[in-house]
Amino acid sequence: MPTDLPSLALSVRQPWAWATVHVGKPLENRSAAMVRHLHPLRGRRAIHAAKGMTREEYEDAREFMRGLGVECPAPADLKRGGIIGSVDVVGVVSRSDNPWFFGPRALVLDDPRPCEFVPAIGALGYFAWSPADPSIVPGPARWMLPRADHSSPDLFGGGR
Repeated sequence: MPTDLPSLALSVRQPWAWATVHVGKPLENRSAAMVRHLHPLRGRRAIHAAKGMTREEYEDAREFMRGLGVECPAPADLKRGGIIGSVDVVGVVSRSDNPWFFGPRALVLDDPRPCEFVPAIGALGYFAWSPADPSIVPGPARWMLPRADHSSPDLFGGGR
């Protein structure tokens, strides 16, 4: 395990994981039951980008971030299935005027630090992680790939 990363991690779905590490998203929303199971609550935690990300999740998050002036990377550019950085968890709130708060609870995050991507298997809650074989990292789903430019001429001489 890289020595500068904490041994406990929190798995977050993309593109929220990216926003946490690269934009400084200050809150990570969780259920009250989940927060009760996070021990010790405070401390430095690695951020694990979960493998899963649906088109709807991505598009909703991208639009939300755009409303805050944040430009989200293309879906194929978001790393999934590994550690992408770390943050300090400094508390928990049940109310906040911060636009990143959706509740019912949120971990308060500070001092985000990106790192080189490390493949790792995720789990719920805080979990002890270790580097995994790169074969566990999913490739981009078809919907994540850039669309072909349909305005270019036909390669077989038909043109438009």
